[in-house]
Amino acid sequence: MKTYLVPVDFSEAAFNAADFAARLSNQTNVERIILLNAYYISPYEELLPNADMMMLREQEILESLDERHANLNKLKHKLEKLVRAGVQIDVWVNRSHLIRAVVDRVEATDADLVIIGSVGNSSGEGEGLGSHVIGISKASPVPVVVIPPAFKYRTIERAIIACDFKKVKENVPVEVLHKLLGKQHFDLLVVNIDAENKHVEEDPEQLAEETALKSMLKVYKPTYHFVNSPDVISGLLNFADEQNAEMVIALPHRYSFFRSIIHSSISQQLASSSPVPVLLLK
Repeated sequence: MKTYLVPVDFSEAAFNAADFAARLSNQTNVERIILLNAYYISPYEELLPNADMMMLREQEILESLDERHANLNKLKHKLEKLVRAGVQIDVWVNRSHLIRAVVDRVEATDADLVIIGSVGNSSGEGEGLGSHVIGISKASPVPVVVIPPAFKYRTIERAIIACDFKKVKENVPVEVLHKLLGKQHFDLLVVNIDAENKHVEEDPEQLAEETALKSMLKVYKPTYHFVNSPDVISGLLNFADEQNAEMVIALPHRYSFFRSIIHSSISQQLASSSPVPVLLLK
């Protein structure tokens, strides 16, 4: 993992995500952190007056861009005190929509990971998972870490992988996991929300999938856990809280964790109540 991309709109949630990225560098081999601010102005805003009968002039736009660069550099200098020695921090202001800006920067810089706050970045500061997170997580060609606004970074010593044991060879991106997790030393817990008690009943299909997954993840020596809960999301987050985990890793299943969190009530739970960051794999 060489490069993190952190969208920043100067909200507290974005600052918290940037702080997380900087501190995480002390645990990983990341070499570069890019702070990105997206600034889109519709052509109509430049040509037509707003409610106050004011039109944006190019000079005003340039002044705003200068201010954004200055604020990003201010954040950069603060983060330079937190990162591992040798980590480079760059700033970039992009005059385009946020999602397009993120995808473009990922592709232009070969970024490995997007780190973003669950609120902020022009989607509003209210409760619920920001629409920008859903859009970025869908469009980003690389994994995305969603940071709850109240979460303060602590060394990752325990991570949880949420797995439903369905077609693990197709659904578990082992190469991506190896790239992200590297040779870090931490406890890896694989949890299955097993409302039907298939594990207790030794369901042959599930046992076969479990055996395959154990082979794929054996380098990390994970432990396996089964939680009987009627609700996948609450069961998973309660388990993470009980285990004092620092991160939840969601695999890209067809029966997916991400598809579930798009539902408004569950997205609110994730954004407002999740005790830890969630890593959404691709």
